[in-house]
Amino acid sequence: MDLQSGAAVALPELLIDSASGTSHHLDSLHFPLHNTSDSVMLQSSDSKTGRWSNLLLAYKTLGVVFGGLVTSPLYVYPSMHLNSPTEEDYLGIYSIMFWTLTLIGVVKYACIALKADDQGEGGTFALYSLLCRNMNIGILSSKSSDVNSSQSRCVLNEDNKQKSRLGKVFETSMVARRALLFIAMLGTCMLIGDGILTPSISVLSAMDGLRAPFPSISKSLVEALSAVVLFILFLLQKFGTSRVSFLFSPIMGAWTLSTPLVGIYSIIHHYPNIFKALSPYYIFHFFWRNGKEGWLMLGGTILCITGSEALFADLGHFNRSSIQIAFLFTIYPSLILTYAGQTAYLIKNPNDHMDGFYKFIPKTIYWPIFIIATSAAVVASQSLISATFSVIKQSVVLDYFPRVKVVHTSSNKEGEVYSPEVNYILMVFCIAVILIFGDGQDIGSAFGVVVSLVMLITTILLTMVMIIIWRTPSLLVALYFIIFFMMEGVYVSAVLTKIPEGGWIPFAISFILSFIMFGWYYGRQRKIQYELTHKIDLGRLGMLLSDPSVQRVPGLCFFYTKIQNGLTPILGHYTKNMRSLHKVTIFTTLRYLLVPKVSPHERIVVKKLGLRGVYACVIQYGYADSLNLEGDNFVSQVLDSLQEHIENCSSLPSDHMPVQEEISELSEAKTAGVIHVRGKARFHIGKSTSFFDRFMLAFYEVLHKNCRPALPALGVPLPQCLEVGMFYEA
Repeated sequence: MDLQSGAAVALPELLIDSASGTSHHLDSLHFPLHNTSDSVMLQSSDSKTGRWSNLLLAYKTLGVVFGGLVTSPLYVYPSMHLNSPTEEDYLGIYSIMFWTLTLIGVVKYACIALKADDQGEGGTFALYSLLCRNMNIGILSSKSSDVNSSQSRCVLNEDNKQKSRLGKVFETSMVARRALLFIAMLGTCMLIGDGILTPSISVLSAMDGLRAPFPSISKSLVEALSAVVLFILFLLQKFGTSRVSFLFSPIMGAWTLSTPLVGIYSIIHHYPNIFKALSPYYIFHFFWRNGKEGWLMLGGTILCITGSEALFADLGHFNRSSIQIAFLFTIYPSLILTYAGQTAYLIKNPNDHMDGFYKFIPKTIYWPIFIIATSAAVVASQSLISATFSVIKQSVVLDYFPRVKVVHTSSNKEGEVYSPEVNYILMVFCIAVILIFGDGQDIGSAFGVVVSLVMLITTILLTMVMIIIWRTPSLLVALYFIIFFMMEGVYVSAVLTKIPEGGWIPFAISFILSFIMFGWYYGRQRKIQYELTHKIDLGRLGMLLSDPSVQRVPGLCFFYTKIQNGLTPILGHYTKNMRSLHKVTIFTTLRYLLVPKVSPHERIVVKKLGLRGVYACVIQYGYADSLNLEGDNFVSQVLDSLQEHIENCSSLPSDHMPVQEEISELSEAKTAGVIHVRGKARFHIGKSTSFFDRFMLAFYEVLHKNCRPALPALGVPLPQCLEVGMFYEA
């Protein structure tokens, strides 16, 4: 989404340019483009954030971003199918985990992915929108984009005007564009699946610690207690991540500090030479000794990096510097020392791997660690829940997901959002996974599928960003792609064997969500295509109004539309059937800006359209604005802006109508009565329509019928509107 010159997409109704079918600056109506973004400090700008502010944010990230990653020691070893493991096996496993955390966690995510933000947003769809805005693909166009992402701004070469060959391929090939869209959708849906599995496995693994000191506690009771904990957690989501992170960060800080201390104790007490496993030699030796069995164990090893995608997806909740500081100086060292301590204990107690975390905790501090672990598992759940809200919001913004209610829970951060529907759906799925499957190994198998596929998709999209946007030298791109694609590809090949053991869960969830997303996208594209093809220009509107049978009736009409450079075909349908148009008609479009608040003098932008009593109006608002279109206050503000505009334009030679007469017409129209009109179009599916089109459009109609109206989904209540129905030919 573009902030340049204040141009942005309305959520989720995009402003449509008839020439390209993409979002674009208002051009044909020649609205003044106020540079709202220049007066607003973007939250993603690291250079503007003070040192102490970054440290405070880094502390808060512990409670939101890193929960899933830093609590992975709870379930990594129990998820592995180890059969009589030896010292060499454990050294090889630790070496694999160390290099996975170092290469994927530090190099890929902390040092590279976080720099590929899209206006401060991270995640799969942020990468996709970043690519769309730099190529003429998807809904977002490079024509309306000035790349404002942190890394993109400073790394673009001077010859950026010359598009890369890969970019040209995507601009000319429909197959390539659809493939890119599918990859982005799959990554998004997999991350949502991650948001279901992380809370389930984290809380269940932590609560399982009750069974060691109390063998009489049944597995069913542990599952029930885990479900109760998750139920309470989801009820807290409506209070926002700022309050949640303030509550959870101390818990996460205690976990991040205590587990490596226990790890250091275990290293000294059990196996002081554990760090010799940092040598890659032990990885090669591990696979040489174990062969296929070693390859299959990667399905459990991959869980050591789970939650790393949340590190990127939660970027909109904080900023790049704070996440990097927290990860590099607390999370990464904590994980390295904790896994080293676990491995040192298991080398001396090789058969305790099924309870590899609680067994290596000294008995004197068992209960304090259990309380911290259970609390930290709740935090782990929070990180993926927050990431899920972020990607859902991005998908709705890009019009790739049905309109769900999106609530901004902070007046200072655009990225802090909450969706009630999504929250309760996640809650139902999480509790169902615990109660139906229960076994941590089965959930771990499903978890590995999600983690590895999301990482692989991110690698592919990051490679495209390097080539198309950053113009990274080919040698560095090849080095990045070969290392990470091969590494993550091996992990994917191992976890795919776990599909029968529970790995089918994320696939089923992802397939359903992908189908919903594609159905919505397909219907929206067909609708936009029709409206652009059958749009009404000002000349056609003038001809309609010149028809003697069309009366100009007293009153003021606000006609809500989303098409620029033309008017919606529903207008023609309305005029022909009503045989009238109000004496003062204002075509109104809402524009959503990625800024906290829009200044009052930039809130309403108006323009005369050259026809008597016909005007255009754009209402601009930020994510922290309290915008209400109901009541006389809104009407008065628009009319005041129109009056000021008319007075300023009175000196133009094209204005033949006296100023006072035009202003008087506005007052009379308001006195006569105000109505609000919006279009409601449906597809007419003819006999010649293909089966695929019939099915997809029927599915879109079902989604559209059951979705919230676009504006209330933003927290912007529409006035009571007269809805004008119209059938579009499929």
